[in-house]
Amino acid sequence: MYLPEHFAENNSSELHALIAANPLGALVTNGPDGLDANHVPFELLPEQGPQGTLQAHLARANPLVGQIVDGMPVLVIFQGAQGYISPNWYPSKHEAHRQVPTWNYQVVHAHGRLRLRDDERFVRGLVARMTREHELASGQQRPWKMTDSSREYISQMLAAIVGIEIEIDRLVGKSKLSQNKTPEDVAGAADGLARGGQAALAKAMGAHKA
Repeated sequence: MYLPEHFAENNSSELHALIAANPLGALVTNGPDGLDANHVPFELLPEQGPQGTLQAHLARANPLVGQIVDGMPVLVIFQGAQGYISPNWYPSKHEAHRQVPTWNYQVVHAHGRLRLRDDERFVRGLVARMTREHELASGQQRPWKMTDSSREYISQMLAAIVGIEIEIDRLVGKSKLSQNKTPEDVAGAADGLARGGQAALAKAMGAHKA
């Protein structure tokens, strides 16, 4: 990933927070048929391992399951807030007319080693935790829980998936949030985003002052 110094995000807590807030990752592997990507929601265990550990599950029918070799290197890409930036939002554009469009975004690349966890206890615990977290976050009055379905049905569904675990070796973060612009231009772009409904990206820009 091209990473100019002023866009580099090196704070592990910030990188973990972005992963936790955007858990759907692109799991990139290099198998017998070449590069492949699977889009998978992950659970992050930040205290497990030097850089944290990612856990998830795959459909047992997914061809990737049969290609996993314990310890194989993988990359998981997490995408945060992102959006188009119009030159019209920069106050300096209206003075010097020397601005062009760009795209602001936040991403984390998690490099690590993949391991298959094909045991029912691991998968059941993972699904229970992730379900509990995301059901609560959905704001429902009565969140769904595994016991809403019969034990037999849940066991059947769990048998159709396998667990995976990735111990993170290296985290590479990029927050391209107009840090190379003046404070006035940053504020103008953030205001333009907010007016267009891009509140999350506008807030992220406000947290990374130029």
